[in-house]
Amino acid sequence: MSSKINGLNGAPAVVDTGAGARRAAEAASGQASGSTAAAHSGGSDVHITDSASFLSGLAQHLSSLPAVNSGRVAQLQSAIDSGTYTVQPHVVASQLMQSEQTLAQIHGG
Repeated sequence: MSSKINGLNGAPAVVDTGAGARRAAEAASGQASGSTAAAHSGGSDVHITDSASFLSGLAQHLSSLPAVNSGRVAQLQSAIDSGTYTVQPHVVASQLMQSEQTLAQIHGG
């Protein structure tokens, strides 16, 4: 048996829903309260959550951006070469602390 999945770029995908997949879907549906994912009785349609759609769009957008800001790199290299680049320790420390706090929140610490 196969199911149609809708919601990600409007393109349907076919997946196998054998006994193992049905058991996993049934177990997940008991834990997925508050989610916008919906499985109809019979298990034939799955709708991608708003979060999954958002993350997919974000991933596509980020993949289109350059990995390095060449203009900023050239600007910093010029400042270093000319001796005008100055480090602001309080700014560096503040940003490091902010990064650490964000990581702690992500990891539940």
